[in-house]
Amino acid sequence: MLPLDARAIFERVRGRSVLVVGDVMLDEWIWGTVSRISPEAPVPVVAVERHSFTLGGAGNVVNNLRALGAEVSFAATVGDDAFAPQVRALLDDAGVNDGGIIALDERPTTRKTRVVAQHQQVVRADWEATVPPPAAERDRIVAFVRERAPKSDAVVLSDYGKGLLSREVVEAAMACELVLADPKPQNVDVFRGVTCIAPNLHEAAAITGLPAADDALLEAIGMRLLDRLQCRYAVVTRGEHGIALFGSDGERLQVASVARTVFDVSGAGDTVIATLAAALAAKATIAQAVRLANYAAGAVVEKLGTATASPNEILALVEHDGA
Repeated sequence: MLPLDARAIFERVRGRSVLVVGDVMLDEWIWGTVSRISPEAPVPVVAVERHSFTLGGAGNVVNNLRALGAEVSFAATVGDDAFAPQVRALLDDAGVNDGGIIALDERPTTRKTRVVAQHQQVVRADWEATVPPPAAERDRIVAFVRERAPKSDAVVLSDYGKGLLSREVVEAAMACELVLADPKPQNVDVFRGVTCIAPNLHEAAAITGLPAADDALLEAIGMRLLDRLQCRYAVVTRGEHGIALFGSDGERLQVASVARTVFDVSGAGDTVIATLAAALAAKATIAQAVRLANYAAGAVVEKLGTATASPNEILALVEHDGA
């Protein structure tokens, strides 16, 4: 296998334009310690020490792309509520314009509240709606994507099953030559014809009807994905087993995980698709992009919560692995 010139790829990523379209979430974190059980119920009492917000869902894809040096535009929806300004502020902090963020009446900004004590998640509470936006707002989203996609080096469609992504959005995105999607199984046929899909193994198994536990069927899973979605590449993330690539021209690649420790896998799929998009937009080969995404995933799973990997962190893993 040829050496991975990750540094040269990252240099080419700078300034590349990527459009992200998908379900943005606000990750709310309540951090504290536990020293006793509540007298009211058999649950821990968390003494709160700090409170923070981060972007989740498609917002985590945006953060990962920005960490890699790409320029990002973003199409998503929020509620008309007290948490929408927090999403917009976090996008502003990341250097992303909120012109593609549409506020919807009568639905909340998707929010995941996690209580963490001693580095362990105690409980999570979700506020969300999963119905598609009203017709007028759908038309605004499609128009934004149709205008931005031809000017972008890549488009990422980040599906968290909250109703934003439709066939009309996907067709508008395909005005760009490079479209990557991370689909949920219940919505997968919407993404037919994109360049690359990147589900995790359990999602790929649900899409194809084949068992995820049988490694011998991995090739069959990849081939069924390509056939069903008529895409150029299928990239299947496999957790501690790394990543597998299947291409319609016969490309095959399996790379083992390079994570030194696994602290939290949440958001690793966002890192993978962001790195794939950035690398392919920078004219890396698909094999180079998959290997680089594997190193990026190895860096983020060593962190708690939805996280990003900087080029320096990824390069450190590449050099440690001798790649």
